[in-house]
Amino acid sequence: MKKLTSLIITHALLLSLLAPLAAAQQTQSAPTPPAQTTPPSTTPQQSAPPSQQPAPDDDDSDVVRITTNLVQVDAVVVDKKGNQVTDLSADDFEILEDNRPQKLTNFSYVLNESATPATETANESRKSSDKASALPPPPPRHLRPEQVRRTMALVVDDLGLSFPSMDSVRSGLRKFVDEQMQPNDLVAIIRTSAGAGALQQFTSDKRQLHAAINRVKWYPGAYGGTGVFTPVENRIRTSGPEMGGEASGAELRTGIREGDSAIRLREFQEEIFAVGALGALNFVVRGMRELPGRKSVTLFSDGFTLRPDSERVRQSVRQLTDLANRASVVFYTIDPRGLVAYNFMAEDDTAGLNLERLDDIQSLRAQQFSASHVGLDELSHSTGGLFIRNMNNLDRSIRRIINDQKGFYLLGYRPQSATFDRRYHKLEVRVKRPGLKVRFRRGFFGIKDEDARPVRRTRYDQLLGALTSPFSSADVRLRLTAVFGNTEQAGSFMTSLMHINGNDVKFTKQPDGTYKTVLDVVGLTYRDNSQVIDNRDQTTTLTLKEEAYQRVLREGLTYTFNVPIKKAGAYQLRMAVRDASTTRTGSANQFIEVPDLKKNQLVLSGLIVGDLKGSLQTATPGAREGNAAPDANAGNGAATPASPAVRRFRQNSDLDFAYAIYNARLDKATGLPQLTTQARIFRDGAPVFNGDVLPLKFTSLPDPKRLDLAGSLNLGANLPPGEYVLQIVVTDLLAADKHRMATQWIDFEVVK
Repeated sequence: MKKLTSLIITHALLLSLLAPLAAAQQTQSAPTPPAQTTPPSTTPQQSAPPSQQPAPDDDDSDVVRITTNLVQVDAVVVDKKGNQVTDLSADDFEILEDNRPQKLTNFSYVLNESATPATETANESRKSSDKASALPPPPPRHLRPEQVRRTMALVVDDLGLSFPSMDSVRSGLRKFVDEQMQPNDLVAIIRTSAGAGALQQFTSDKRQLHAAINRVKWYPGAYGGTGVFTPVENRIRTSGPEMGGEASGAELRTGIREGDSAIRLREFQEEIFAVGALGALNFVVRGMRELPGRKSVTLFSDGFTLRPDSERVRQSVRQLTDLANRASVVFYTIDPRGLVAYNFMAEDDTAGLNLERLDDIQSLRAQQFSASHVGLDELSHSTGGLFIRNMNNLDRSIRRIINDQKGFYLLGYRPQSATFDRRYHKLEVRVKRPGLKVRFRRGFFGIKDEDARPVRRTRYDQLLGALTSPFSSADVRLRLTAVFGNTEQAGSFMTSLMHINGNDVKFTKQPDGTYKTVLDVVGLTYRDNSQVIDNRDQTTTLTLKEEAYQRVLREGLTYTFNVPIKKAGAYQLRMAVRDASTTRTGSANQFIEVPDLKKNQLVLSGLIVGDLKGSLQTATPGAREGNAAPDANAGNGAATPASPAVRRFRQNSDLDFAYAIYNARLDKATGLPQLTTQARIFRDGAPVFNGDVLPLKFTSLPDPKRLDLAGSLNLGANLPPGEYVLQIVVTDLLAADKHRMATQWIDFEVVK
């Protein structure tokens, strides 16, 4: 692989790639980096991809299956110390449906931990090397479904968490991401109040997860208070019911007797927030149904009660656990309050209360605390998970959950026809070996899996299903490229290129010899607070002549649009495409961080990669913002996969890249910056190429705040096909240590 070489790129080129909104800006020449001497060895050393366990057999891939031929569930067996037991046989188990023994027809143990990948040792060496050279961490791995070992949704119930609990949860989440998350983990951090926000996406990107954690805050409009217990309000009545007996739900919140209307209001409020939180969990579980790996939801919540008269909440719990069982999702629940004392607090108004009344209030608080655990225990108990309470160390709680996911048994039996009566059926798993404890899913509704899955018939339902899918839908293959940029005239913006594989779209030949297709395209751009800042929904009809049609089959369609960004922060773009004639859909999403340039810290724009020299020579025929068009790099009629929209390069081709540097410091004497740049390439998290650190020398500055640069790397004939990541590191030698380095990355593919 060649070393980074210089390319002359005009300011107008970079704007044409990044910011059509600012195309009227004056064309100026960017400074050219000095020529460099090629190092003695420029061929990258290819690291072996991490070793992976074979994918489970088809019978095991769904884990939980409810069909006419098989009911299959998972179970975890532990000893008295809580350690998993992995050496049991089918003869050690009994399984019962509605108290009737069933004959085991399927049995296996699934190890959910892989051996330490070969690249982990290399990664440790790389981390040490990076630390010594003060390099930034490598970009996150782009996991393929077969690489995922665990899929974890960490759900923060900010509809019900108290203020002190929220602080503990934030700290525990940060520690999990920094210290316990593994390279093959797919993780989402979700708030029950936030819906489908920008940061609520399953990812292996720790940067994205930390951005999500930063949005986890106490929600003052929800049911959680400022303390573990609602402060006592001294409203002693001269008449009314006497203290004593079992306390109502409202009394458990206050410790004070109230009138019937106030009790009903409080119980109604509690029910509304509980149903809201359960509804958010329902949405999460539905999104996880098609995800790979061992799937779990960890709920951080102060809990909710299951009163006998609260049928709405009980039904929501029953439906949620059945959905989780069918989706092979295990619920783990954590009460972050830990060990709680029922003593009085400074904010309690206890003036005038006698000792008997004070004792009653403390007793009611104990009842409240115990009652709040019922719902959390039901969620975990019904799905074979754990409910962790009375533990002040949240880090240990999360670690215990991770250890519980090391492996599981799969038990299956052939059901009777009476099983599918749409009623709820209880399951029980027993272990014959003494001293062991088994956790399992407690039941299911008698509905076959194929009947339980929703059928999306309308245009709206099909597009919504694709748009809200955590993973990209592949019926219509999409590749999404979204980059951040900034100009003086337009400000900050996001330019997006969506490439549609032409072979996945059905064209109908018309009587005049042309080819016609109709595509529905929907796009949403979210902020991290779930606010939609851009919403696109349109139907595009394409009619192509023979030459253009053949070109689309070779190179696909490109859909381009731009979104002005007024506020810095985290954003997510979600796109969905539907072929109207076949109803096949495709989807893709991308996370974007937009920095605040007003802070005057060193920042890089998004990276554009492709055959940028070809981009200069050819314009897209008929391409307008928001319209699909043949690929911009196909002007000569030859297949050119290295377009900025596709990011696919052939072996031994040049990988061209362009980016902008913002807020570089200027030397007081010369008025010029002192910058260095370095290109790095990774595969599966391991470096395959570390370019030399190159100084950038400038003779003039057309715009000192915005420096446009480009470079090129030859990929070599022996670079194996696969997914790679290009990382650019820029260091400002004049800036303080804390803000002297900026980095940006983008993934690309190498093909033969």
